[in-house]
Amino acid sequence: MAKTGRTKVTIRCNVCGEQFTLRGRRGPAGEVETGFKQCLCDNNRHFHIMEDGS
Repeated sequence: MAKTGRTKVTIRCNVCGEQFTLRGRRGPAGEVETGFKQCLCDNNRHFHIMEDGS
């Protein structure tokens, strides 16, 4: 099966601690785009983002 270029990303909010696991695609500049905009606590800046290596 062909790879789709999608990668698993875990985003943790540094304000409330909520954790989100999403899949995203790598953009032309090398960043992973998931479409994630803000946390449930209205935080839209302070996140810890981890990309799954597998």
